[in-house]
Order: sequence, then C-alpha cells, then structure tokens
Amino acid sequence: MRPLQQLFAATTLVAAIACARGGAASGGETLEPSRAVAVPDTPGERHLTSVRQITFGGENAEAYFSGDGQWLTFQSTRDGRACDQQYVMRIDGTGLKRVSNGMGKTTCGWFLPDGKRLFFGSSHAHESACPPRPDPSAGYVWPLDPYDIYTVNRDGTDLRRLTNYDVYTAEAVLSPDGKRIVFTSMKDGDLDIYTMNVDGTDVKRLTNTKGYDGGPWWSPDGKKIVYRAHHPADSAQLAQYRDLLSRNMIRPSRVELYVMNADGSDQRQVTALGGANFGPSWTPDGKQIIFSSNHVAPRSGNFDLFLVDASASKAGHDQVEQVTFSPVFDGFPMFSPDGKKLIWASNRTSTKPTDTNLYIAEWKR
Repeated sequence: MRPLQQLFAATTLVAAIACARGGAASGGETLEPSRAVAVPDTPGERHLTSVRQITFGGENAEAYFSGDGQWLTFQSTRDGRACDQQYVMRIDGTGLKRVSNGMGKTTCGWFLPDGKRLFFGSSHAHESACPPRPDPSAGYVWPLDPYDIYTVNRDGTDLRRLTNYDVYTAEAVLSPDGKRIVFTSMKDGDLDIYTMNVDGTDVKRLTNTKGYDGGPWWSPDGKKIVYRAHHPADSAQLAQYRDLLSRNMIRPSRVELYVMNADGSDQRQVTALGGANFGPSWTPDGKQIIFSSNHVAPRSGNFDLFLVDASASKAGHDQVEQVTFSPVFDGFPMFSPDGKKLIWASNRTSTKPTDTNLYIAEWKR
C-alpha cells in the first residue's frame, strides 16, 4: 500500500503520514561503484549504526531483501511516472532496474527463493494509467486499487499473472520455507488474509472477522503470522467501514497489531496503542515484532519504528521500545536474512517534503 506519510500529508489529518569497486562480477555482471552514502547518527537510535542512504529522490518504499541478502525489491515513483512501479537493486544502491512493465500501479514486491524471480501486486491489467486517486471529500483514506499478484524475472522479463481476482489483492510475503505466500485480498467481499502455494493453488482464508485485516508477515520459523487489523466496534462503525469498502477505500487511522498461527488459529491482539500501527515484521529470533507507529502523536505524520514482544497482549505505551527518533516518517522495516542489517523507508534526509528514501543500517542489540 501507499506509504502512510504521503497520504497523511494529503489531508487535514496531519499538520503538514562502502568502497567503490569496478570490474566484472561472476555471471558477467559489471559492478558499479557503491551509491550508498553515510548519514549522521540520530540521537537515541542505539540499535542503528553505520546508517547509509541508498535512494535519492522520489517516493521509495517497501524495500525487502532477497534470500541471499544481496538484493532488494522496492516500489518507487520516479522517472516522471505518477505512481509506483517495481524495481530491484543491490543493497548498496547499484544495479537499479525496473522489473514491472511501466503500466498501472504496483506494490509489495518479494523475491522467490532462488532470487531470480519475484512477485508483486499490479493494477496494469485493469488500466494502463495510474488508478484514480480517492475523492478528497472522503478525508484520510487508502485506495483499494484493483491489484492482482504477478511474478517476473529479476531482469523484468517473463511477466506472469498469479492471481485473477480483479479486486485488491496484494501485500504478499513468502514463507520462510519458500512454499507458501500470505497476502491480503477483497476477493470474498471483505479485507482478509489468505495463504496459497507459490503457484497460486490451494488458497486458504485465515481471517473472517468483519473489518480490515492486512499487512501479514510470517515469523522466522513460519509458524505464526503478524498482521494489522481494525475491527469496527459497533454497527455505526461497521456501516462506515462497509460504505468506504463499497467505494474501494479504507480509513486506516486506527489499526493495531495482531498475531495468529499460520493456519489462522489463535488470533490475538498484540498492541493497544491507538493511532496507526502498521508495517510489522519480526526480529531474527522471532521474539519481537518491529513496526511503524504514530501512536505518540496519532494525528500526525511522524511515524517511528518500535519493538514489542511477540507474546504481548494489548501492549500499551510502556510496553514498547522506540527504535527511531527522527521527527518525520520512518516505516516498512525488514531485517536482512542474517539478522545483521535493517532496511527501512524514511523522510529523514529528504531534500523535498514529499521524498521518501531507503536507508540501511547495521543492527545493534
């Protein structure tokens, strides 16, 4: 989904949400000088060292590692396009290539186990142009664009359609064993979480509660899934939710984190912070969840990264640890496969208020 900081900025809800090396690599690839640039430490960020910026301008978000930790896939609005396309690059910012076809809008990419193919959501089958933006009169909302999931080679060739639901179907993440994909879809009329085999077969629905369930992410052992959810508390809230859903929109200003078993059983609420809590993933040991939240100032676009114990039950403010301390947006965190690095998106050194860039740092416990 669209980075929250851009959407917050569009409404009244916010006040304004390496050394160079040349030569040829194995396989005939030419190595470029690293594009990573060191940025100053931010006071209080004790877990993050050697922070490097690896994109420079435009809107870049949802960067996720390949299985060998050497490549990233991410979505970006650049090259004069009005909405996101899917790209890959090395973790030092080199080797940049668009892998989507340049039409429609894309989101939420992920590498398959061999690192040679990846999957992502795209709306291009419905319209070659960018999907229309939501009506401003609706206030702060997310558009539920008509994505389906596609696979493609890392060089952008051989694009294949994996799902055929013709409604919002995205937020896909590969299981640690490489056998199943968890994703969010409106295919049954509500926003729910599903799993399927990597070839699109054996689709299973995991959530059934009325309301929004999305942003799922497997635990490192593949036994649990963390996700974000908002379940309307009364008939009036449910009616508002259904009205927005009928117009392919959702208002995600209040979402909390939940955890369930990989088969959908034992669903339980992990946070009770208020505000928007989203983009959860797991620490390498599977004991904590790292996520983005504006609960300190719920009507602002100042999101930071936080940690919470995966075993927590409706954790409040005193039960989470703040990781980032920049006064702007920080979100979409993911640890490298070896657990030594963290990648995330931020506005922290952007030259324009609308720019979001990618940062990678060494993780210090």
